[in-house]
Amino acid sequence: MPTDATFTIAADHPALAGHFPGNPIVPGVLVLEHVQKALEARVGPVRLTGVPQAKFLSPLRPDETCVIVFTGVADGNARFDCRSGVRTIARGNLRFDADAGRAG
Repeated sequence: MPTDATFTIAADHPALAGHFPGNPIVPGVLVLEHVQKALEARVGPVRLTGVPQAKFLSPLRPDETCVIVFTGVADGNARFDCRSGVRTIARGNLRFDADAGRAG
């Protein structure tokens, strides 16, 4: 399965300070932000219209590399998996409007 994108959140990222002190994990919203960026790299600018499903299955730690793979992108829907090594970090489905993303 080809990789669509990879990302790493540095240990000094401001969102980690309160999430959680002494045991930092990358907030799910940051993971989803990177999924959106990867989607835009694949299809162009988009406006997210929904997140009908997003399951966070394993914590992503600072400085861990996360791999994003889209398992289906069609008709304004994108199914994704996020992995770190053999662990699935998150998986889900985004709804988007590509035309609205280009409208500026």
